[in-house]
Amino acid sequence: MIGEFPRFDMVRRPTRQWRFLTPVTWAVTYPRALWRRSKLDDSGLPHDLKPPYFLLCNHNAFLDFTVTTKVIFPHRANYVIAVDGFLHIEGLLRRVGGIGTRKFVSNRHMVMNMLAAREFGDVMVMYPEARYSLCGTESQLPGSVGKMIKSMDIPVVTLIMHGHHVDAPIWHGRVHGVKHVEAEAKLLLTLEEVRTLPVDEINARLADAFAYDDFAWQKARGIRIRDPRRAEGLHKVLYQCPSCMTEYEMQSQGVTLSCGHCGKSWRMSELGELRATTGETEFSHIPDWYEWERANVALEVETGAYGTDTAVRIESLPNSKGFVTFNEPGRLTHGEDGFKLTGVYNGEPFSIDWPVSSLIACHIEYNYKKRGDCIDLSTLDDSFYLFPQDSDVSVTKIALATEELYRRAQAQREVSKL
Repeated sequence: MIGEFPRFDMVRRPTRQWRFLTPVTWAVTYPRALWRRSKLDDSGLPHDLKPPYFLLCNHNAFLDFTVTTKVIFPHRANYVIAVDGFLHIEGLLRRVGGIGTRKFVSNRHMVMNMLAAREFGDVMVMYPEARYSLCGTESQLPGSVGKMIKSMDIPVVTLIMHGHHVDAPIWHGRVHGVKHVEAEAKLLLTLEEVRTLPVDEINARLADAFAYDDFAWQKARGIRIRDPRRAEGLHKVLYQCPSCMTEYEMQSQGVTLSCGHCGKSWRMSELGELRATTGETEFSHIPDWYEWERANVALEVETGAYGTDTAVRIESLPNSKGFVTFNEPGRLTHGEDGFKLTGVYNGEPFSIDWPVSSLIACHIEYNYKKRGDCIDLSTLDDSFYLFPQDSDVSVTKIALATEELYRRAQAQREVSKL
């Protein structure tokens, strides 16, 4: 451990949501859902479904929590929440049933606490993607979710919400006030299926349920975003120019996305589509551009060309009381051996490694708390928010590379078994 700080207590047993807080959470959240005219399609739920059940939700914006609370009311719940969610309000979140963890860390204490909370007979809520979607589409889910479902031994319900990314894109930092957002709740697995289906089949069903595309949803519903700054921040996700192939020189202002290297530009329509101002429109659909970048990163990973080496400003979050800022910059490298963070704290050098096999994905933030883009890497004892200091670094590319390195390692592992 780095530094002499109290650590977030992962072992502490969860509390059943205090009964008087249940209507309070409803009173806080329901008006927001009502204002957004949130529509719920629960035709896929049995009319006699009652807790306990495991509710797995997709994750695009803070509005997710509002709609989730509306869906499960009047029942109580326990929620799996990352440590940064407890920041300055740990006492309250524990009383409403919060179970703490750190993102993308194998945490047996979290599982044990979920099993303990199951005995309350309430709803267990989890956002298995563990981060906001970068462009309104699904993330690959860890294979461990299927094992967790087996351990929980209760029915599984999925809640897939639409319009929340369009309303508040993580790369944009503004809320558009989209009305008529939608959500679909359905029973994915009965208790008998949880007990009898193999883990691979459970994970396959879950992956099918978690297929969504907020920009396609927006176009199909004719939802118009009239914000004259609606494209601002999009260059953080679309960091590579498809015209000249240059990375890290994309820019955005107003409704325009442009390349600082070749000068090509695209306008973002009110329906969330892109159109080149001159010449060919390589990608009109934002997720298609993002997946093109992924394919390019995958090729770099496959050929051994991928690698990141950058100075980083380090802030850590050992507990829920606040961040600790390191006085000296560190160094972050990322490649076929995974992540390596080196630095000095209080005169003592340190080094932390995250092997490729340990991270199916990594958590990133854009302009986190107005302090810049960052990568969040955690151990059981700490979470490190790493802010790259070099201009030729994209946290989006690092996130894509983390997924592709893991995917390649998994494929190699499967081949070795043959």
